[in-house]
Amino acid sequence: MSEEPAARPEERPRAPREVWKKGGRLLSVLLAVNVLLLACTLVSGGAFNKVAVYDTDVFALLTTMMLLAALWTAFYLLRTARRPGAVPHRDAHAGPIWLRGGLVLFGVCTLVMDVFKTGYYSSFFECQSAIKILYPLTQAVFVIVQTYFLWVSAKDCVHVHLDLTRCGLMFTLSTNLAIWMAAVVDESVHQAGSHSNTSHARLAPDPERAGSQAGGDCACATTVCRIFEQGYFYLYPFNIEYSLFASTMLYVMWKNVGRLLGSGHGHGHGHGHAASRLSLFRETFFVGPVLGLTLLLVGLAVFVVYEVQVSGDGGHTQQALVTYYGFNIACLGLMTLVSLSGSVIYRFDRRAMDHHKNPTRTLDVALLMGAALGQYAISYYSIVAVVVGVPRDTLGALSLAHSLLVIAQHTFQNVFIIESLHRGPPGAEPPDAPPKEPCLTFANPDALHALPACPPTPGPVGPSLEGPQEATATIPAPRAHWRRRCLKDISLFLLLGNVILWIMPAFGARPHFSNKVEVDFYGYSLWAAIVNICLPFGIFYRMHAVSSLLEVYVLA
Repeated sequence: MSEEPAARPEERPRAPREVWKKGGRLLSVLLAVNVLLLACTLVSGGAFNKVAVYDTDVFALLTTMMLLAALWTAFYLLRTARRPGAVPHRDAHAGPIWLRGGLVLFGVCTLVMDVFKTGYYSSFFECQSAIKILYPLTQAVFVIVQTYFLWVSAKDCVHVHLDLTRCGLMFTLSTNLAIWMAAVVDESVHQAGSHSNTSHARLAPDPERAGSQAGGDCACATTVCRIFEQGYFYLYPFNIEYSLFASTMLYVMWKNVGRLLGSGHGHGHGHGHAASRLSLFRETFFVGPVLGLTLLLVGLAVFVVYEVQVSGDGGHTQQALVTYYGFNIACLGLMTLVSLSGSVIYRFDRRAMDHHKNPTRTLDVALLMGAALGQYAISYYSIVAVVVGVPRDTLGALSLAHSLLVIAQHTFQNVFIIESLHRGPPGAEPPDAPPKEPCLTFANPDALHALPACPPTPGPVGPSLEGPQEATATIPAPRAHWRRRCLKDISLFLLLGNVILWIMPAFGARPHFSNKVEVDFYGYSLWAAIVNICLPFGIFYRMHAVSSLLEVYVLA
C-alpha cells in the first residue's frame, strides 16, 4: 500500500484564495462609514452651544467605541494571530520602524495628555459627570493596547476570520478618526476663541455644568486646575497625530487582509532592509542637515517671539505678523527651490521605476495629495481676499506672497516625494537599458590574459587554493554617487523644514485671525469655519511629509 509523501516541516499550507474579496471589504467600509457619520454628527453638534448635544454625549460615544475597539484588538492578539496558519505572509513595506517609532512617541504624549485631562476634570468632580473622568482613563487603556497591537501586527497579512478582521480593523480606524475629529474640534474652537473678543466654550456644557458656571461653583479657579487645562491643550497636537498615524497603519492592515504575496514582493522599496541601513547624515554633503537645523532653530525663535507679541498688547501684533510672514516666505521659498532641484536631479537618474503593488505607497501618495488640499483652500481664499479687498497694505502683500509660495511649495514637494517613492532601489537599471554581454569568470587568473576584459562579478568565484573564504569573496559596492548625496541632503533639508512648519500651527500660531485682511473680507464666522476645517489637514500634511521624506532619505 503506497503512502503519500509527508510534507516538509518548513512548508506551510497555502491559504485558500478568497471567493469574493470585495464583498468583505464592502461590508467593513459600510460599517466604518455609518459609525464615522454618527460620531461626526455628535462631535460637530457638540461644538456649538446652541445645539442640544452635550459633551457628555460625545464622551459616552467615544468611550464606548474605544472599549469595543480594545476588546476586538485583544481578540485578535489572543485568538486570530496565534492560530496556526493565520498569518502566512508579512508585508515588508507596511509599518516601517520610523512610523512605528513615531506612533510610540505620540502615544506616550497622549498618555501624558490623558493624565492632565483626568486631573483637570477631577478638580471639580462634585459638579461633573463621571463620564468625563472615565473618558481619558479609557483612552489611556485604548492607546496602550492599540500601540502594542500595531507594533507587533502592522505587517500581518491575515488569512483567517477575514470578514471579522476587516470589520474590526475598519471599526478601530473609525474610532481613531472620531477621536481625531473630537480633538480637532476642541482644539480649533479653543484657538479661535483665544483670538476673538467673545468667549467660546470648548464643547457645549451640560445643564449641570452651565448652571454651576453661572453660579461660579465649577469655575477652574485654582492654579493646579489651570495648569492641567493648559497642559492638555498644548498636548493636543500629539494626540491628533497619534490618531492619524494609527489610522494609516490600520488601513494598510485592512488592505493586506487575505492578500497573497508572490515571490517578487521583496523587490522595490523594502522597509525592513532599508531600515537596517538607516544612519543619520550618512553619505551626505552635510549642507542639507546644517541648513535644515539652522532653519529649525530660527523658526523656533520666531515662533516664541510671535506668541509673546501676539498674546501681549495689541501694539506689537503687526510687528509679530511681519516677522512671522517674513520667516515663512523665506522658508517656503528655499523649500520650493530645493524641491525643484531634486526633481531636476531625477532627470539624470537612470534608476528604474518601481511598479510593484504596494498599498503603503499608494496610501502615502493619496494622503499627500489629499491633505495638501487644506492648505490650497486657505491660500486661495487669502489670495482672493487680498486681491479683491480694498485696503492694500504691507500685511496684505505679505499674505499674498505667503499664499502663493504655499501653493508652489506643496506642489513641487509633492512631485519630488512621489517620484522618489516610485524610484527603484539604488543600482536598478531601467527596462530599456541595453543588456550586458555574458561573461565567464575563471578561477585561474592566467586565463584572463587570453580573454577580453570582464567586469568582476559579485557572486562566488569558485574554489581556489586560498581556502573557502576566498571562494565566497564579494566585491564591495562603490561609494555613493554625487546625485545620491544631493538627494539625501535635499530630503533631510525638506524634512527639517516640514518639522518647523508643523510646530508653528500645531502649537497655536494662528496668523489667520491676527491678520484682519481675511477676517474683514469674509467675516469672522465664515473665515473661522474655513480655517478650522482646512488647517487640520494642512498640519497633518506636514507630519505625513516628514514620514515620507524620511523614507526618501533612507532609500536614496
